[in-house]
Amino acid sequence: MYELVQITDSNYYIQSPAKIGLVRLQGNDVCLIDSGNDKDAGRKVQQILDANGWRLTVIYNTHSNADHIGGNAYLQRQTGCRIFAPGVECDFTRHPILEPSFLYGGYPFRELRHKFLLAQGSDAQELISAQLSAGFEMIALPGHFFDMVGYRTPDDVVYLADCLSSRETLDKYQIGFIYDVAGYLDTLEQVKKLSARCFVPAHAEVTEDIVPLADYNIAKVHEVAEQIEGICREPHCFERVLQSLFAQYELTMTFEQYVLVSSTVRSYLAWLKDTGRVDGRIENNMLLWETVI
Repeated sequence: MYELVQITDSNYYIQSPAKIGLVRLQGNDVCLIDSGNDKDAGRKVQQILDANGWRLTVIYNTHSNADHIGGNAYLQRQTGCRIFAPGVECDFTRHPILEPSFLYGGYPFRELRHKFLLAQGSDAQELISAQLSAGFEMIALPGHFFDMVGYRTPDDVVYLADCLSSRETLDKYQIGFIYDVAGYLDTLEQVKKLSARCFVPAHAEVTEDIVPLADYNIAKVHEVAEQIEGICREPHCFERVLQSLFAQYELTMTFEQYVLVSSTVRSYLAWLKDTGRVDGRIENNMLLWETVI
């Protein structure tokens, strides 16, 4: 873990729970694409920088999930590097309490205020294309989170953040986190059309052909949607829908899994309602969901 893997002359990634991209710029200057899940990750990144005589000048965050921005604060204190994050992700990066609050739907109780959901805040600036290093391209990848992006580097390597999960992850957890299902599916269709020297997903293996994995992720989204439609053939409240999904997929509920999966299932229900596949109604002061026949 935290092994530095070279892809091209100037492109690397650091093998970690969420891959950290590293790109050499001019001289000994380098940039990071994300920073890992906590200050310990930041320390390990700093050790890699020191061992190679590199100077970190900038971190480009793909999005604001804690496992991608957790090393920001430590590395910024150590190096004085600039940090950029796109759109709404910048606000979450500056004020990370927003992530567990959003997931829970209110102020998060103590068991949700930990490093896997709540990173340390960092002094991020909102990213626009003009602030990117020469030869870099920002690629919009919405769906998994609000304004997530990926990056194409001058060596034609594309870092894809969390827009795909590995087959192993999907087979184990079944329901990957999604904020906007329609946006997520659109993003995957666009990713399938991309060409690059290679692709670096944060949670899957580096590959030259991203299409098979994108198709597997798309298929899993439609499978989960069909499971929800099946559950809602009889009207159910949200908690009953969630309970049934956990039972069907033989998942184990924890506080963390509750907020991650429940947020995603609400997004599925919103998408299914907007597309006319399920409907909601208030009955006895309870919101019930029912498949449209």
